[in-house]
Amino acid sequence: MALVFRVAMQFVGILLSLLGWVLSIITTFLPHWKNLNLDLNEMENWTVGLWQTCVTQEEVGMQCKDFDSFLALPAELRISRILMFLSNGLGFLGLLVSGFGLDCLRIGERQQDVKKQLLILGGILFWTAGVTALVPVSWVAHRTVQEFWDETIPEIVPRWEFGEALFIGWFAGFSLLLGGCLLNWAAWALASGHYAVAETPPHRLHLEMKTTHLKLSQKGSAVPSDDLVGFPVTQ
Repeated sequence: MALVFRVAMQFVGILLSLLGWVLSIITTFLPHWKNLNLDLNEMENWTVGLWQTCVTQEEVGMQCKDFDSFLALPAELRISRILMFLSNGLGFLGLLVSGFGLDCLRIGERQQDVKKQLLILGGILFWTAGVTALVPVSWVAHRTVQEFWDETIPEIVPRWEFGEALFIGWFAGFSLLLGGCLLNWAAWALASGHYAVAETPPHRLHLEMKTTHLKLSQKGSAVPSDDLVGFPVTQ
């Protein structure tokens, strides 16, 4: 039962981490970090991402234009590009490392210490990936709020608002953090001895079974003393 619970906890942790990693990639390339709705022209909607600016019109549809220069971008967008790429890379490494540490894989069954270390390292990588995904999303959201309530900007000027990518990025970051926590919880629970039964060394288990079988064979081959009564004793 303990082994089943540990495997289930690892499975949920790796699924959450995989979900967060995929959503982090989507957030990186989705051009909806900030939205701008024009009150004067409701049929036109502007969106901004890390890589391009898009405008959506009812008659034409969506048209996007890539940013011409990386250095010309605001500081939050420049740093967000780097951090999101870092988050994607760390998430990928976390999947590879923690995947080899799962109990459902038959690889390295006799090296339980190595599998626990791989799970711990994978969980730390997922934590780092979650933090590096939450920082740029929260930074852009903070700057959007500051610009929205900036009193120096005339009220007639349209204001940028939160885009869908920010909410996806928050969900991705927390999924990576939660997945890493579950993997580390499973690894530390195994290391603390709560599941010591599940990790009995194979050679020790084989030796105990062999000893028990030998004792049973000796008892079965022994003749009871009552059966010797009535037999002549030869000199």
